[in-house]
Amino acid sequence: MPYHFAPKLNAKSDGSHYVIEEAVKMTNGSYIGFLAHDNILENTISVYTGTKYTGSLVKDVIISIPQDTPWRRQVKIFSNTDEVYVTYETPGDVVEADDINGLQASLTATQKEIEDYKTSGIVDGGSFIGE
Repeated sequence: MPYHFAPKLNAKSDGSHYVIEEAVKMTNGSYIGFLAHDNILENTISVYTGTKYTGSLVKDVIISIPQDTPWRRQVKIFSNTDEVYVTYETPGDVVEADDINGLQASLTATQKEIEDYKTSGIVDGGSFIGE
């Protein structure tokens, strides 16, 4: 089972911002989900069909702010392409309990997978050899 975590961004000491470009896979002409980073400056969000502001500008974008986590941004994007590119600026991320809980759950699942394998295989110096 693969685990994926977006690297967190520390605030820069000079107060400048990160410029982020996220590739987003569309499903049946839409995408609904959270952007990978926090504290996004809403006026910097733009969506294009090509990377680095190329292709067509996608105007069918709705941005919402969750009440319980106002530092996050959820987007709804509508486009008939397979993938779009969301570019935005952020001063850095907020590390929240959900981030830590996700890490703990993946670590626990990994430990369980190793223990399950050890009951039916041999652990040999860091490599697994099945019988």
